[in-house]
Amino acid sequence: MERICFYNSNKAWGGGEKWHFEVGLRLHNRGHHVIFFTNNESVLKEKLENTSIPVYSVKTSNLSFLNILKSNKVKHILKKENINSIILNLSSDVKLAGMAARNAGVKNIIYRRGLAKPIKSTFLNRYLFNKVITHVICNSRETRRTIFQNNPDMVPAEKVSIIYNGIDTSKMKEDTPEMFTKTDKETIHIGNLGRMVGQKGQRHLIEMAAMMDKEGMNFHMFIGGIGPMERELKNYAVQLKVSDKVTFPGFISDVNSFMQGLDIFVLPSYWEGFGYVLVEAMVNALPVVAFDITSNPEIIEDLQTGFLCKAGDTNELMKKTNLLIHKPELRNAMGKAGKERVLSLFTIEKTVDETENLLATL
Repeated sequence: MERICFYNSNKAWGGGEKWHFEVGLRLHNRGHHVIFFTNNESVLKEKLENTSIPVYSVKTSNLSFLNILKSNKVKHILKKENINSIILNLSSDVKLAGMAARNAGVKNIIYRRGLAKPIKSTFLNRYLFNKVITHVICNSRETRRTIFQNNPDMVPAEKVSIIYNGIDTSKMKEDTPEMFTKTDKETIHIGNLGRMVGQKGQRHLIEMAAMMDKEGMNFHMFIGGIGPMERELKNYAVQLKVSDKVTFPGFISDVNSFMQGLDIFVLPSYWEGFGYVLVEAMVNALPVVAFDITSNPEIIEDLQTGFLCKAGDTNELMKKTNLLIHKPELRNAMGKAGKERVLSLFTIEKTVDETENLLATL
C-alpha cells in the first residue's frame, strides 16, 4: 500500500484538478492511503467533501515557500500521515510543498506537469528540478519536450514519464438525452467546449460560421463554456451577423449530453497540454477538427479520426469541416475510429494503472 499526498492549490477547476481528483479517488478506492491538500475555496475541495479522503488546506502563493510557518505546517502533516509519495500540481506547489516534503523525508516528490510551455531556466527552477523533484509525470510527449526546451539539463531524462490523461467511460450511456435536439434533421450541429480565453481560439469558430453562412451551408454552431472573453465573443458573432447561427449555452455540466447533440467537434486552440475535450468528443463518436499544434497529433490520428489543420488557418478549418458536413459516411467512419482509439489509449483506468505502477517502482 502506498501513502500518497496530492497537493493541488488551484482554486479553479481544470484539467490538472480533474486528473488529481479522478486518479486520487481511484487510488484511494484501490486501498492506498491518500490525502489531499487543496485551496480552501476550490471546486476540488467541494468534490472531495463527498469522499472519505482526508483534506487539508494551506493557502499557497508563489512566495509561500518563504513562509516558515506554512512550510512547517505542510511538513508536520506529511510526517504525521507518513506520506511516501507526493504529487504536486502548480509551480507554487512545487516550491512550498516540494521543499516541505524533502524536509519531511518524503521519498518520492513528483511534479505532475500538464502545461505544454517551456520552463524558464532560472536558478530556482534548476534547483527545484535537480534537488527537490525526484520525478516528473507529463501528460503528453509535447509537454515532456517543453521541459527540456530552454535547458536540456533541467532534469535527467530518465526521471520524466509520460502518462496520458484518461476519461471515465464506465458511466457513459448510449441513450443519454441530447442537449440540442434538431428541428431540421438536415442541419449539422458543430460544437466546441472550453474556457473562453485567448488560448482557445474561439474567434476562429465565429469567423468559420460567417464563411459557412455565406456559402449557404445548413449548420448551427454551439460554443460551450464561460470565461473572460464571453462578452467579446458574443459581440463578435453579432458583428459578423451570425448570432442566429451561433449559440452560447454557457457552462456545460453534462459533457456527454452536449457531445451527443453534435455531429462534428472543432477545437481551434493555439496550444494544449492535453486536449481532454478532444477525447471526450471522440469517445462520443464525433469526428474532430483541430489545429496541428502541441499535443493534438498525439490524440487525433489525422485523416483517420479527424483532421489536423495548419495552426491559425480559419479557412482550412472551415474546408475540413465542410468536407465532413457533405460526407456523412466519412463523419461516421472517423467517429467510430475515434471512439476505438480512446477506448484503447485514453481511459481513466489505464491512467490509474500506469500511475500506480510508477509509484510502485520508484
